[in-house]
Amino acid sequence: MDSAYSSMTPSTPLMAGESVQRSFQPSRAIYVRDHKWLAVAAMVAGMWILWIIGNSHVWTGAVGGLAAVAVRAFYVASDELAARWDLTVSRLLGPQGRVVPLSEISRLRTFGSAVQVVASNGDKHLIKYQADRNATKAAIEAAMHRGAI
Repeated sequence: MDSAYSSMTPSTPLMAGESVQRSFQPSRAIYVRDHKWLAVAAMVAGMWILWIIGNSHVWTGAVGGLAAVAVRAFYVASDELAARWDLTVSRLLGPQGRVVPLSEISRLRTFGSAVQVVASNGDKHLIKYQADRNATKAAIEAAMHRGAI
């Protein structure tokens, strides 16, 4: 596997005169909080499904939902918490070789603890588990406006 593709930090070389203005890294506390909420939802859904189908052991849905989310959280934590995005004056550089020129960002959205970056070609990228998603979005928007002036 190509090491640039597997890297969870930006591996794209900077252009002449370009420097990293800000980096966005995930928050461990937000990662844990989001997975707690996901576990609650999975537990409720598991119990509801078992109740709907008439299973007399509805409580096992809660155990299954919790186990599924806990296993997922454990296995992907090392990658998710290592992911970093770098903002330069002209580009947003992400993990696994992702590059989004600021001039090609057509939309920024927030949901949960993430900021979604939508490029004009339709590509979508998530900057996940941000402690302050609004500050992340505002920093990208400010860089976009500086580049447009």
